[in-house]
Amino acid sequence: MTKEVLLTGVSGFLGSHATIQLLNKGYKVIGTLRSASRISELQQLIGKHTPYINNLEFVEADLADEHIWEDLTRGKDFIQHIASPFPLISPKNEDDVILPAKQGTLSILKAAAKNNIKRVVLTSSSSSVLHGKPRGMENGTFDESIWADENNRNDLNTYYRSKVITEKAAWAYMQQSAPKMELVTVLPGAILGPALEKDYGNSAGIILKMLDGSLPAVPKIGFDIVDVRSVADLLIRAMEDPAAAGERFLGTSGFLTMTEIAVILRKKYPARKIPKGQLPVWFTHLLSWFDKSLQPVMLDLGKVRKADSSKARKILGWAPINNEEAIISCAESLLSLDLIK
Repeated sequence: MTKEVLLTGVSGFLGSHATIQLLNKGYKVIGTLRSASRISELQQLIGKHTPYINNLEFVEADLADEHIWEDLTRGKDFIQHIASPFPLISPKNEDDVILPAKQGTLSILKAAAKNNIKRVVLTSSSSSVLHGKPRGMENGTFDESIWADENNRNDLNTYYRSKVITEKAAWAYMQQSAPKMELVTVLPGAILGPALEKDYGNSAGIILKMLDGSLPAVPKIGFDIVDVRSVADLLIRAMEDPAAAGERFLGTSGFLTMTEIAVILRKKYPARKIPKGQLPVWFTHLLSWFDKSLQPVMLDLGKVRKADSSKARKILGWAPINNEEAIISCAESLLSLDLIK
């Protein structure tokens, strides 16, 4: 019997890559998305990367609709819960992001437990480890034993806070109400790699801004990077490996500053106007008041937060694609999609 996976967020950057890998491994995938209007387009898009497109079924579903999940989880072998609200600009009311993320996850877990699902894999974020730190303790190398303090709003933006609160709520629910079901959480860093369509991942915007000449210089910011194909691979390993049950896994392939990313891009595209200088910290703060898209990354200005992903490598045999390939493949895809002039 072909095993069935319910995957939320099939239309997203990570969701589409995970779907392709699951199909190529012989799974049947039921992918949820917010609007059925994209089904035909996504079928063609994903079909370019797998001969098993007939094993993909689409279902329109909203995280806020708690009643739909009991039907959707029935008869499934696994759940890959990837969907989560990701605003480009933080909303005035943080509950607009936090509540759908938390309540949607709990609705899925409750339905899964009722239908005796073997294992749920929840995509969290490395921010659940790396952020929410007291002032002066932000720098360092951190592993999965560390938890962000969700009440420390000075070191968490709305999206990061939603990921921390949601992951903590998921583990609390498992302990209290579903001890027989297995949960695994995967915590990726900034996801790069090849975009499949013009609705690319949020982290890819960094590469786009460097290539299109709109950045005169780069901020003093760095982060742990990971290729989207490696995250998809880690999600499947977390789903399949018995040793993953009840564990958290950071998914990152190494820390790079934006200056180092610019060096990699200049080497590959010497004819392009890629920034060489670094913006002063004070000027970046000033700029963020006018360019709201900068605000989510301001927490990392001048900080060096590194993730230790050795656990996934040792326990699951995970071997992520290197950062240079993640950056170049992302750039190549953005250029091929005519997103950069």
